Amino acid sequence: MERARYIAVEGPVGAGKTALAALLAERLGGRLVAEPLEENPFLPAFYDDRKKHAFQTQLFFLLSRFQHQQQLFQQDLFSQVTVSDYLFAKDRVFAALTLEPAELALYQRVYELLGPRVVRPDLVVYLQARTDVLVERIRRRGRDFERAVEPAWLEAVARAYGDFFFHYDETPLLVVNVSDLDLAEPGESVEALLQVIRKHRKGTQHYIPLGTRT
Repeated sequence: MERARYIAVEGPVGAGKTALAALLAERLGGRLVAEPLEENPFLPAFYDDRKKHAFQTQLFFLLSRFQHQQQLFQQDLFSQVTVSDYLFAKDRVFAALTLEPAELALYQRVYELLGPRVVRPDLVVYLQARTDVLVERIRRRGRDFERAVEPAWLEAVARAYGDFFFHYDETPLLVVNVSDLDLAEPGESVEALLQVIRKHRKGTQHYIPLGTRT
């Protein structure tokens, strides 16, 4: 069975996307593509006042993610395994959640021009976690611009992700509940998850690891 050449890891803030993507890249001998969140100059202001700064923040993300994806394609995406800690299509999750109707309509027009030009992954791994777990993990990593994130906002984001991936069928999808699995602490449960990821190639599969939550 041919292995996946391009894997994208997705999920709400604090789910452990980058930790899993980095581990996968290391084990598969591939390259890690990490989303440069801190390069968005509007993000701190967005967390202070989401309604006021949503459009600038979202448009910057859309254009920078597209540029990022184009650079991947130009570097010959298929010359080695590539693991990304984001999925380009998820940009619509936050757009629908944060933008006013007129802003969303304009955003959609731009997205429709860019989306078809982005390479789809061979596999998407979607990480789910309870809101209290997300809050604790965000607090633990201590990013300054995330200090203002409220549990209610995280819960709304998690619901939006759930709805998006419930209807997602563009690529093979592995849904993993990591509420009781600390991806920053590799052990037997994480190793078992890596094996499931390596084997999944078709359709949608749900996986609940034996927990190692700390």
